[in-house]
Amino acid sequence: MNVLHAWRHAPTHRRVRALAAPMILSNLSVPLVALVDSAVVGHLPHAHQLGAVAVGSSLYMLIVGVLTFLRMGTTGFAAQAAGRRDGGALRQILLQGLALGLGLALLLGVLAIPFGGAALGLMNPSAELDGLAREFLHTRRFGLPAALANYALVGWFLGTQNARAPLAILLLTNLSNAALSLWFVLGLDWGVVGAARAAVLAEWSGAVLGLLLTRGALRRFPGRPDWSALRRWMAWRPLLAVNRDIFIRSLALQAVFFLVTVQGARLGDTTVAANALLLNGLLLTAYALDGLAHAVEALCGHAIGARDRPALYRTLVVAGGWALLASAAFALAFSLGGGLLVDLQTDIGEVRQVARSYLPYLAVLPLVAVWSYLLDGLFIGATRAREMRDAMLIALALGLPLGWLLQGLGNHGLWLAFLAFMAIRGLCLGGFAWRLARRDGWLAA
Repeated sequence: MNVLHAWRHAPTHRRVRALAAPMILSNLSVPLVALVDSAVVGHLPHAHQLGAVAVGSSLYMLIVGVLTFLRMGTTGFAAQAAGRRDGGALRQILLQGLALGLGLALLLGVLAIPFGGAALGLMNPSAELDGLAREFLHTRRFGLPAALANYALVGWFLGTQNARAPLAILLLTNLSNAALSLWFVLGLDWGVVGAARAAVLAEWSGAVLGLLLTRGALRRFPGRPDWSALRRWMAWRPLLAVNRDIFIRSLALQAVFFLVTVQGARLGDTTVAANALLLNGLLLTAYALDGLAHAVEALCGHAIGARDRPALYRTLVVAGGWALLASAAFALAFSLGGGLLVDLQTDIGEVRQVARSYLPYLAVLPLVAVWSYLLDGLFIGATRAREMRDAMLIALALGLPLGWLLQGLGNHGLWLAFLAFMAIRGLCLGGFAWRLARRDGWLAA
């Protein structure tokens, strides 16, 4: 089957759109939390205020970002239970996901204080940025239970093939965050801590809505949970073990973003603030393309399970084509309108000037990063998380010494090292995919 014939397959286009569209809308609302915080705080008078939000948000996302396995694991188990029409198992999975999220939130809430202090010590920021970043992070800790509950809820809803509930949860979270951030920071003059309080209340509003929406979803799957199983370790072991490799991969990825923030902070308050504005653009790209990756997960997984080689090929061609078009659109938008993106987020002249000088790196990033997003979806659909982990660790092992060698170039060296990391990650995933294809290993999965 040739590429053009696969691209012209209308039913595959419809399936990709049906799965990707609501997830793209859901995913795009996620980075709006950071974007809104930057835009609101960026209009305060000092660069260290915007830098504090950038650093505090980075540390918070490092804490919760490594736990995305909670979403992925819950999705897989919920999908299997829904396929069996097992309402009891669905309830048990939901309870386990929420309980695990609560336990991890309490643990991380305690560890966040020493972790934040140690991380800020590595960054060596100014005294003003250090104090505000600590206050921001300490306030955001109170949203951890809600943030992890939302991971479990969104994963559970996706497993039941309900894309509207995650969209509602994420839209409410981010719209309320925008409104509360404007009110708290600019209206009540609470400054940086106001942005943190707004995010906490927004996360809790999304969690409450998600819990309310589960009632309607459960009506379609009658049953009772096995309460005794919740007290047995063996009932918890699969949920804890299935995403070990995804956890390691997520930890490595969050470490990269953390190191970018650390190095930016060492280059000064203005630089770390400018980098944060540009990384918000990357987050928009990443979450949009992840919507297509979710479609790849579902459709490629179905094709592999059915041993349908033509369907697998068509899905990769169609989703890959749309991902390439989307990444090109983002690259063009950042090239032509990147200055507007910066100006919307801050009116501090020196931060605007620094951010604009690094816009070419942001414009190139979507074209470099798109392949790793798309291939992640393929490997998840094939339940081959080990290759994802190995590609991430190889990219990290090669990217770290490169970043060290490029330190003399300042922030240009930092961005070049980050681009190289993303390129190596995509190449490694492509190499693993090609090797599996040569051995006909995809259908064997």
